[in-house]
Amino acid sequence: MKVTKAQVQENREHIVKTASVLFRERGYDGVGIAELMSTAGFTHGGFYKHFKSKADLMAEAAAFSFAKSAEETSDLDMATFAKQYLSRKHRDSFGNGCTMAALCTDAGRQSESIKETFLAGIEGQLETLANGEEATGEDRVRRINAIAQAVGALILSRACPDDSPLADEILQVCLEQILSQHGA
Repeated sequence: MKVTKAQVQENREHIVKTASVLFRERGYDGVGIAELMSTAGFTHGGFYKHFKSKADLMAEAAAFSFAKSAEETSDLDMATFAKQYLSRKHRDSFGNGCTMAALCTDAGRQSESIKETFLAGIEGQLETLANGEEATGEDRVRRINAIAQAVGALILSRACPDDSPLADEILQVCLEQILSQHGA
C-alpha cells in the first residue's frame, strides 16, 4: 500500500519531534540514526527518504524545539520566565527542556547550518521575551544577559549531582539576580 504525501509529512514530523527529545537528552553524538528511527517506530533504511543527513535532522529538530519553546513562553514576562526556567523541574527535564542549555556546546562544534539554526533560535527567544514591545538597546542587553545567565545556571546545576546543595543554590542565586536586574 502506497503511503500518502500527508502520511509522509506526518512521519517526518514525528521523526523530528522524537529527535528533538533524544538530542536534548543525550546530545548530538549520543544518538545514532538506527536508534533514533527505532525509537520513532520506523526502520533505519527510511531515514534517507526524509533527510539528506543527520546534520539536516539536527538542524530541523533544533528549529522545532526553539519554535516550541517560543510558543510556550510567548506570554511570559521576564520574572515568570526566569522562575519557570530556573526551577528544579526544568533542570531535571533534559528531553523536554531548553535546547540552548542541552545543546549549545554541541552546536558550537557542528556545521554552519546548525549554528545558523541556533542563531535564529536565540534571536527568536530574545524577541519572545520582548513580548512585542519595542525595545531599546539597553532592554536587549538585559534580555541577553538574563538568557545567558539562566542558560549558564541550568548547565552548571545539571553538572552537579542531583542531591548536591550547590545544584539548587546555583538556580536560586541566578534567579534572584535576574529578578533584581529586571525589577521583579
